[in-house]
Amino acid sequence: MRTIIQNGTIVTSGGVFKADVEIQGESITSISQTVKPENGDRIIDASNQYIFPGGIDVHTHLAWPFQSTGTADDFVSGTKAAAVGGITSIINFTNPKRGASLIDTQKEWIEKGNQAVIDYGLHAIINEYSDRVLEELPVLAEEYGVSSIKLFMAYKGEMMVNDLEMYKIMKKAGELGIITNVHAENGDVIDELVRQAIAEGKTAPIYHGYTRPTVLEAEATGRALAIAEAADAPVYIVHVSCADALKKVDEAKKRGVKAFAETCPQYLVLDISYLDLPNFEGAKYVCSPPLREKWNQDVLWNGISNGIISVIGSDHCPFRFEGQKTLGKDDFSKIPNGVPGLEDIFSLLYHFGVNEGRISLQKFVEIISTGPAELFGMSKKGSISVGKDADIVILDPNRSRVITAETQYQNLDYNAYEGMKVQGLITNVLSRGELIVKDAIFIGEQGRGKYIYRDRLHNKQFELSKNT
Repeated sequence: MRTIIQNGTIVTSGGVFKADVEIQGESITSISQTVKPENGDRIIDASNQYIFPGGIDVHTHLAWPFQSTGTADDFVSGTKAAAVGGITSIINFTNPKRGASLIDTQKEWIEKGNQAVIDYGLHAIINEYSDRVLEELPVLAEEYGVSSIKLFMAYKGEMMVNDLEMYKIMKKAGELGIITNVHAENGDVIDELVRQAIAEGKTAPIYHGYTRPTVLEAEATGRALAIAEAADAPVYIVHVSCADALKKVDEAKKRGVKAFAETCPQYLVLDISYLDLPNFEGAKYVCSPPLREKWNQDVLWNGISNGIISVIGSDHCPFRFEGQKTLGKDDFSKIPNGVPGLEDIFSLLYHFGVNEGRISLQKFVEIISTGPAELFGMSKKGSISVGKDADIVILDPNRSRVITAETQYQNLDYNAYEGMKVQGLITNVLSRGELIVKDAIFIGEQGRGKYIYRDRLHNKQFELSKNT
């Protein structure tokens, strides 16, 4: 049976045009002005609606142990939330036990992902250096299709690696065509600032923001970029939150560093004042890096427009307010770090970006779908074109919705964007040709998602890092 999407306006990173889309099996088989229906075809009428490639969220933490607890969404609730929100592929981070084999960890997390309702890949976190790490990297790439790893410059004793370890790992990764994701904050100095604040009785959530100043994000960002430059390796700075850090990325790109930057919806929409909400409500907004002063938002939006920022990821790291965020009631350093975003990233970026005139429709597709697919080696994803997977989102720009925890699929007792009215309503979502969301209701099957074996970077991908 064919599926034909009729009368819609297709949006790609390169253009906007009216056409019909023919789907057979899991793939797009034809795009033309008119596809003639036949008996037995399923017809989806997209009149007055946009047809987008499915969103790709390359920064999620599903089923993730963290600090003294674990994230509230597993691969079932998290990927259902993603699907309803227009995300048809994710790349989740593994979380290895210290001393564990990267290969064994990868197998474990592929098994966890088998319950996903959309397709998923995995970034391999490396939380300590050893000769075995360097030996296992080519196996990860060749046998498991892992084209990206992640290193942390914070969370000492749990995740953090030092500069020399970072250099050695980056260098090996670069030789293999693997891109290194970096969480860039100066963990040593932040830990001291946190200790000082707690000793002075400054325990409220707002001090999470005050003890992680922009200068320490910028310093670590600059250091990571310099190490990547010395190693001649591609580097991807995750969750850039502020102007100071973005400036470091811009400078590195102009030097010719193979540098890419990501920001997240919380830094584009929320600000540090949320950490100061009364009745411990600010704990809902504790994440790292923290929310920043509002003026940084314009700088980040400009960074998206001019190509310094290549991708938007949610950094979906959800914790329930009661019983999880409240662990830090008397000590902000014990509040689990992370905010939800997977279910609403597509809508937030469309509303605050496209609808409010900050970015074009084409730029929207580039940063939520095409760019992530190209950068992270998902050759079948990211575009409405013949031969690609039929991962498609149909959005009605004339309808709106109000974001609320009452109707969300993510397993949380709050929504960080509660009450925000966003223009643009997702009416249909297809994953590999299968209709899995209809009128904001998930109608797919658990476990239908497939693990994505990803291609490694080649020289042509490095061109993506240049400013446009």
